Amino acid sequence: MKQIPTTDFHMHSSFSGDSQAPMEDMIRSAIAKGLTHICFTEHIDKDFPTDHHDDFSVDAAAYLKSYTDLCEKYRDQIHVYFGIELGLQPHLKNFYEEYIQKYPFDYCIGSSHLVDGMDPYYPDFFEGRDESAAYERYFVTILENLDAFSSMDSYGHLDYIVRYGPNQNRDYSYEKYADVIDEILKKLIHKGVALECNTSGFRYGLGHPNPCEEILTRYRQMGGELLTLGSDGHRPEHIAYSYDVIGDLLRSCGYTHYAIFEKRKPRFLPL
Repeated sequence: MKQIPTTDFHMHSSFSGDSQAPMEDMIRSAIAKGLTHICFTEHIDKDFPTDHHDDFSVDAAAYLKSYTDLCEKYRDQIHVYFGIELGLQPHLKNFYEEYIQKYPFDYCIGSSHLVDGMDPYYPDFFEGRDESAAYERYFVTILENLDAFSSMDSYGHLDYIVRYGPNQNRDYSYEKYADVIDEILKKLIHKGVALECNTSGFRYGLGHPNPCEEILTRYRQMGGELLTLGSDGHRPEHIAYSYDVIGDLLRSCGYTHYAIFEKRKPRFLPL
């Protein structure tokens, strides 16, 4: 019988600037889908560019209060964990080092949302740029972020930029950027930072998770064992997106287990 993962460790609610979903609605959806463990990972992107409307600050005190209340309310139905997604930039090292010590996070994702201060989510990022060069620069900035800061538990959606490129992943492959991607994977393994398998790539029409199967396979071949799993859901219907295929996909990439985090410590679950 095919085993489907029952945890989702990347999701957002109205405490994130790009979601309007009530936290309780996300929990109820997770329960309805048969999940056993979930983690909210609300956005904090300090120094995010102000020329767009999303505010990626988070009211951490209110977030913690709501989480605590709902965790207690649903404790007999699902395990709910308290997490954060840090929008990384090298100059934010000290800010994030202090920030993650202030609150009792179970799990911290570090993600690259910006390239030299610009967000590739918006089409104007690609104006006047060669797509391949933009992708290359994105991966180089991940190396810069890892050199500056590695106190997170997992690195989120490693090839995030291909969601938004003019051609998305039609002209993209691991092999095209293998040199820089291999350096990223080496750093993750050396620093003990997990690689996230983010299923939102299916939701964006890529036909693959972020990162793609070739990168997931390469990480495993290089000895990487810390793998986390999440949908990057911003609405109740996004939770556990494409989980019906992700177990088989990860097994085909060489994985037998993946990790969830509690009090910043990994616990391995079978695939």
